[in-house]
Order: sequence, then C-alpha cells, then structure tokens
Amino acid sequence: MSRRIRIGATDIAFDPAAPEELLAGAFARHEHPLCLCSPGGVAMYIARSGDRHILKRMPGTGPQHDVDCDSYEPPSELSGLVSVEGEAIIENVEDGTTALKLGFSLSKLSGRAAPGVGEGSQPSEAKTDGVKLSLKAMLHYLWDRAGFNRWRPAMSGRRNWAVLRKFLLDAAATSIAKGQPLAHSLYIPEMFDAKREDAIMRRRAEFLSKAIHSNRNRRSLAILIGEVKEIAPSRIGAKLVVKHAPRFPFMLAEDIKHRMRKAFANELALWDANQDSHLVAVATFGVGAAGVATVEAIALMAVNENWIPIETSYEAMLIERLTKSGAGFVKSLRYNLPPAQPMASLVVTQAGGDTTALYLMPDDADAAFRERLDELIGESDMPAWVWDIANGPMPNLPS
Repeated sequence: MSRRIRIGATDIAFDPAAPEELLAGAFARHEHPLCLCSPGGVAMYIARSGDRHILKRMPGTGPQHDVDCDSYEPPSELSGLVSVEGEAIIENVEDGTTALKLGFSLSKLSGRAAPGVGEGSQPSEAKTDGVKLSLKAMLHYLWDRAGFNRWRPAMSGRRNWAVLRKFLLDAAATSIAKGQPLAHSLYIPEMFDAKREDAIMRRRAEFLSKAIHSNRNRRSLAILIGEVKEIAPSRIGAKLVVKHAPRFPFMLAEDIKHRMRKAFANELALWDANQDSHLVAVATFGVGAAGVATVEAIALMAVNENWIPIETSYEAMLIERLTKSGAGFVKSLRYNLPPAQPMASLVVTQAGGDTTALYLMPDDADAAFRERLDELIGESDMPAWVWDIANGPMPNLPS
C-alpha cells in the first residue's frame, strides 16, 4: 500500500529518502508523526542515526497498523517477542534508541575459556536469566527490525546479501548494548566484489582495529553475522568460512565445533537438505596477536531462499506453499522461547485486513504441549489454523 505520514499539519507520501528535513524538525520538537494506514492514524516516533532520521513504530502498536503497512506487527504474545520485550528490549521513544540486555559477553579475560555454544541455541541450555538476549535471540531481534521475517509477493527477487547487510546495520545503529551502539561491535561482511577486494579488506581491518582492543588482561570481542559457506577441518581444529569474506576464516576450537553440531543439528540438517536454503551464523570472536579470528560463542539460524527463518522442514513446506499462493505473512521468531513452548509459526496477512495465525503441532507433541497450544489459541482474538503433523498432510490453507 502507499504509505502516508502526517507530520504536524503536513500529509506526505512516505519515502524514506525524501522527508529528512521534515523528520529532523519533528525530532527536534519531540513530535510523534502519525502513520495514516488506519483511521485516525497510529503514532510513530523518530530515531536519529548519525545524520539520518528514521521513522519507527511505537512500542506495542504493531497490531494497530494496517496489515499491508510496513509497521504492522502481529501481537507479541503469538511469538517469542513476548518473553523479552520491555525487559531485554527496551525502547526509548524520546531519543529513539533501543537498549538491549545481552546474555553473552563482549569481552574475555585472558586464559579463561569461553562459554562456546551453551548461550546460543535452545534457551533451556542458555546461560541467561530469561530477561537477557541470547546470541540467537539478538539475531532474531535484528532480523525482525530489519523486516526479513516478513514477506509480500513484491519482495520477490529483491533480497541479497547487500540488502540484508544494509538493513541489519540500520537496525543495529539505533540499538544500544553494553553502553555503546551495537553497530560498533557488529561485523557483517560486505558483499564480495573481486574488483573492490583491497578496499573491502582495508575497511574490515579498520573496523576490527576499533571494535577489538585489549585493556590489561581483558580483551573485547566483536559480533559476526555472516552466511556460512562451509565448516571445514583445519590443521588443529576447524574453521568457519563465511561467504563474502572467504579469505578471512573464523577458527573453531574442537570442543566448540562439537557442541555447535549438537546444539544446532536441526539447523545444519535443514541447510544440508535444501540447496536453496542459507545458514546464518552469529558469533562473538576475538582477533589474536597473529591477526587470526577465533570464535568464542556461536549460534546458527536456517533460512529459506528468501531469507525467511525456518525451524523445521514442515515449516519450510508451509512457507513455500504460502509464497507460491501469493500470500503475505509474518514469520514468528522464537527469541528466548524454549522449543517446548508453542507459538504461532506464521501470521498470514490477507486482503481486506484479515489475519490468521498458523500453528504447527509437532508429531511428538505431548499432552502438556497440546494443552498450552489450546490455551494460546483460546487467549488470542485471531482466527487459528492448525496443522497436526501426526495426523497427516497439510490441511487446506486459509482462503
């Protein structure tokens, strides 16, 4: 839909590149623009990133937007967002920043072993207190804010690594973690171009020189988000090779590699089974005196060919069916929610503003899971569609 915004007494068709002067003025006046996607409008707020101003959705107002609006978001209780919003993710609408409480360290004491994989996969294994973001939950946050868990037919063919990198960095630019902008610690490789390789390497070295430094016996760590090319043996362990930075490997100690393969067996299996899928790694890493990057903790996320996160092959089948049908949808992200806790797999956004929550019942679901799912559906105002996998093929999709 054509998005219109009201700033003061001025209504404009919103183009992110066009109303910078208007947004800057409204930011200075602490004014909240209105998104006119719904009758009466929905209040927004403005964040500043460097010399740019970004229009953002007010906390808790996602369901108030029209389902075709870029700011629409399903009710948080249908996904894992409900477990972290307001506690591990705290939005400040006055200065436009979002404070993140991280459940993993961005520094390491010399000689101390890193936690490795335990804080990155299933929350039942995570070393967090339930109100801090694990590595994978932080990745879910950035993926959500960048809009890569959303799909509309018009997005087909428009997503590549350069697009992902831009919007992930935009999401990180207004996010604060450990007292500084998350983007200061975030390394997302530039899209590889052999003609620009020397310039890309210089920019990487410049970034790492600022992001990673030592203070006595403590050294800082950076965060990698990259597409996995391969996990290969090395002479003394293993190495993670990411696309777009194939000549800058990330070394994996043998114990971390072993625990990673165990904790993320499902993600690795999904990636291995489908040649069109991608595997995204998020990891903390340091750079030693030899200039070699070494992973300290890691988590993996499988995504389909359109970069939509997937948890199971059944969910991948459902997303493929919806995509082929021309439907728009929002993929729920788990954040810190444990696998035993049910959530909506997707919310389908239909013409006319109708929405339907789609749930997957695992074939090994026990009575407690089924009871919790019934409670979740009963407490939601949104119509539900359920695929009980143990009972056979996928039911007909909502019309």
